[in-house]
This record gives sequence, C-alpha cells and structure tokens, in this order.
Amino acid sequence: MSREPYRPLADRMRPRSLAEFTGQAHLLAPGKPLRRLVEGQTLHSMLLWGPPGTGKTTLARLVAQSAHAEFHALSAVLAGVKDIREVVERAKAARAAQGTPTVLFLDEVHRFNRAQQDTFLPFVEDGTLVFVGATTENPSFEVNSALLSRARTYVLKPLGAADLEGLIDRALADAERGLGASGVGIEPAARALLGRAADGDARRVLNFLEVAADLATPVDGRPTITEAIAAEVAAGGHRRFDKRGEQFYDQMSVLHKAVRGSDPDAALYWLCRMLDGGCDPLYVARRAIRMASEDVGNADPRALALALEATEAYERLGSPEGELAIAQAIVYLAVAPKSNAVYTAFGAAREDAQALGTLDVPLAVRNAPTRLMKELGYGQGYRYDHDEPGAHAAGQRYFPDGMAPKTYYDPVPRGLEIKIREALARRRGGG
Repeated sequence: MSREPYRPLADRMRPRSLAEFTGQAHLLAPGKPLRRLVEGQTLHSMLLWGPPGTGKTTLARLVAQSAHAEFHALSAVLAGVKDIREVVERAKAARAAQGTPTVLFLDEVHRFNRAQQDTFLPFVEDGTLVFVGATTENPSFEVNSALLSRARTYVLKPLGAADLEGLIDRALADAERGLGASGVGIEPAARALLGRAADGDARRVLNFLEVAADLATPVDGRPTITEAIAAEVAAGGHRRFDKRGEQFYDQMSVLHKAVRGSDPDAALYWLCRMLDGGCDPLYVARRAIRMASEDVGNADPRALALALEATEAYERLGSPEGELAIAQAIVYLAVAPKSNAVYTAFGAAREDAQALGTLDVPLAVRNAPTRLMKELGYGQGYRYDHDEPGAHAAGQRYFPDGMAPKTYYDPVPRGLEIKIREALARRRGGG
C-alpha cells in the first residue's frame, strides 16, 4: 500500500476559500477591493506586495478559482523566458478552445529583469494573460513601469498575533489537513510565544507548530507543546530585515528621524531592530557620523567627535561589546540640541559655487609670495585680523568681486549656536 508523499503542514493548511483566509481585512472584508473582485468573478492584472507568509500565492489561486480561470504558477527565481512562452501558448489554446481565461502567477516578480518582464507584457495587453505578480520588494523600484501601469497594486500586511494564534488553534483542531488526529495540545504561553516568533508570517508559524508537535511531551496524559518546547523551536528566529531591500532603508530612515526628533527611546529600539536583523553595526556607526553633522551640527560639536569615537570603539571591540558604544552615540545624538544650519548653509553655498562659474579671488586676499605678484596688486589692502581690535578686520571682503556677499550660515538659538549666533551678529553688524 503506497503512502501519500509528505506535504508540510503549511501547505496542507493553505486556505481553500476566502472563509478560511486569515488576515488582510483591509482588502478582503465585505465591500473591500479584493473581496469584490473574487465575489464578482472578474479578473484584472495585479501585483500583490507584502512580506513573506501573508497569503500572496493563496490569494492568486483564489482569484483564478473564482473566475474559473486556468492557473499557471511560476517562480522568477527558477523560470525564464522559455517558461513564459510555454504558458502563453497554453493560454492561447485555452482561449481559442473554450474562451477560458488564464492567470499567470509569477512569484518573486522582482527577480525578473526588465527584459524578462517585457516578454509577457504584450500578452497582458491583448488579454491572453491575466498577470498576477507577487513581490516582497517595493514594485515602484523593481517592476517595469509599463507593467506597473497595467496592474493594480494591493499591499498585504503582516499578520497580527491574534491571527497567528488563531492559525495555530485551527491547525491543531483540523483532523483532515492539520494535526487534529494527533491529539496534540498547546499551552497558552507556548501559543503566544510561537505567534510572536513567527513575526507576522503564517507559513513560519505553521512550520514552528509542526516541529513543536513532534517534540510534544505528555502533560496530564496528553501530548502537549509546552512553553519550553516552543522556546526551543523558535530559538534563532529573526525579524524581517533585508540588507538590500526597502525594509533596510525604511528602518535606517526611521532611526535617523528618531534621532532628529530627539527621541532616544525610539532611536534605541530601531537601532536594536537593525542589529537584530543582521545589519552591519559599522554601517549604523557611519550613518551616526552623518547625523552628527546634519542634525546636531554646531549646536553641540562634541556629537561629531563622539560618533567618530563610537565607530573607532566598534572597530577595536567588534560585536557585541562595541555595539554599546554605537548605542551611546545614538542616545547622545538624540538628546543633543539640534541644528541643521551648517547642512543648509553648505547646500546653498554649493549651489552658488556650481551656478556662478569660476569667479576670481579678490586681489586683497590673494597670497603674494613673489615680487611679480606683489607688483600686480596681490595682497594689497589686506588687513591682518590679529592686528585689529577684537581680532576682527571689520568690512574686509572675501567674496569674489563679481558676487554680492551672501549669508548662508544662520545659527539656531539652541546649544552652542546661541553663542555663535551672538558673535556673528556682532561681526556682521560691523562690530
């Protein structure tokens, strides 16, 4: 007697209808866009964008099923142009024979380059194919603009803890496809732990559950997944973080903005999230150096020195000891007085330097190391500041003769720049 081939629990528990689908209420609640699409048995090309384990493949199957369409699934990691062409030929045959529509589901569509994406674009345009692409990356950057304009984008969200714990209970109760026949139970603390460890991913939580069920130990005569077993199974779980993807830049962005917004607690949280996800600590340290100049500036010049020292400390100590120095710098930057006056001034001065061409240095402030240069007027009229009252030659001109003097640097009334502002006001006023 032959045995059925093994199928992972996550595959066996794949939803067969919208009633079994978990999460994505913003798309699938009554009256919402995808719900109307499925119930209306209509088709249009779409992109499903969201993190792993949120139901992208399942939704594609349900959309095709509702419209009684042929469904062909390909992975951009494994498929090529030849595979696309084979699907196109089958779609043409189905359309000619019975008028049956064909859904081409392309998983990880962001892995296809622009030329590969172009191969099926004409068949989407003429209706031979209804394209459904799934991606974990922002389609704005990864999908051909022509294809993007012909497909509606639906954004899927990570599943909440309650959704994931509900999946666990459903799998344990389902005797046909799940683990119901095994009689395995689970402690509430273990259920909550697995839900947290899955980090919004339905596939991951079911994978955790399947392994944990194999390790279940008797409790009051029933095999039970205890909190200790759940902790062992979930050990080493990681948060969603892609070192080359949008999440990387989103998390770096919010870390920078938390520092700029003077919130040391949020800044520390995002620092730890990035480190937990595998970000190179030196990358964060380098960005902290930038924050020190861009957002703290001369309101507290010590910030730049501390950011540099934190980088050096990490280079000497490595992980995890050196990470504390980076955390110290991040907190200091967050609580320091803020000024972007130098950042703004630098940008404005650079614009003028690029726009005004090669203006000459005024003769009075040119160096005159030779007799000829002195005869040509180099250095004539220059006033040595240290010989002037207050060590300031008031009225001395340093801008090019063909350019009106400008004020780029406007210190803020915070931190050390309060004193800088007062000193500049006196000097700019001729004092």
